[in-house]
Amino acid sequence: MNVWSSVEFMYPYVLLGLILCIYGAWRSLIKRKNTNFLIVLPHAGNKTFPKTLRTKLYPYLPVLYWLALAFMFIALARPRLPLQEEKVTSDGIDIMMVLDLSSSMLAKDFSPNRLEACKLMAGEFVQKRYNDRIGVVIFGGEAYTLCPLTTDHQVVVDLISQINVGILADNTAIGMGLATAVKRLKDSESASKVIILLTDGENNAGYIDPKTATDLAVNYDVKIYTIAVGTTGVAMMPSNIFGHGRDVPTRVSIDTELLTYIAESTNGKFFRAQDNDGLQEIYNEIDRLEKSKIEQNVFKRYSEYFRPFLLTALFLMFLSVLLQNTYFKNIQRN
Repeated sequence: MNVWSSVEFMYPYVLLGLILCIYGAWRSLIKRKNTNFLIVLPHAGNKTFPKTLRTKLYPYLPVLYWLALAFMFIALARPRLPLQEEKVTSDGIDIMMVLDLSSSMLAKDFSPNRLEACKLMAGEFVQKRYNDRIGVVIFGGEAYTLCPLTTDHQVVVDLISQINVGILADNTAIGMGLATAVKRLKDSESASKVIILLTDGENNAGYIDPKTATDLAVNYDVKIYTIAVGTTGVAMMPSNIFGHGRDVPTRVSIDTELLTYIAESTNGKFFRAQDNDGLQEIYNEIDRLEKSKIEQNVFKRYSEYFRPFLLTALFLMFLSVLLQNTYFKNIQRN
């Protein structure tokens, strides 16, 4: 690609001066072509001398001056080559992911179990949200902020991958988990604040009722997507909360009515996931529903090209003066 085809001028109106240069050069040529020039020889008494190459070229000497002036106008117009870059600034979304760590998350109706499937899907979801701040709250019988809002998504993914059942008291404090996430979002200046609540049980612990936490979310304009994970009835689970021991059939239940209430009250949406593929599709749908508003500001870094034109102009002016006072010094009009 020809570089010069991409050159633009900072002050293009200065190029109007080229019209003056073209007119001036034309006038000089017309005027001088109609004039006879002779070489003056100091040692000869007769001033008449046949025309030579020097006298034939002399009428074109003013062209150097006008050409130099033309290059000067081009330099003043500031030719430059834009090296275009794209800076993306986004009206991102603040998202708190609230994950249940009760022992029932070890149920094996997901592969390899509910918790591991949720960790994998949540990590993939985080990596898609390039422009958002994301944080994580975990809850069992109590709630804990695992990661505050951050744009360092790799840190979020790493922390999610390390969580396990047993690091918190074994119960399901949905209200505490929600309230903790709302607290992290309440002072956010983001245009959109979202909580993704993932649980497989019923609220049975904590001193904050889920409906009270929902009211807090409504008050701070926080939208909540709720995901009920797992089948209902009986699921195979390890015999202790650390995932050890033989698998035994265990009765499990999910308060879908509460989760639906939380989602609808905050203009969110309730989802039901009963296998890995279903959970994957839910995260994909939330990703589609909560798109960041991205505004692309194009800025340009320029490579300046006025110097070659300026140097050429100076050289032509110097050459014009030099020739006038050396090679064409002894020429005069007849």
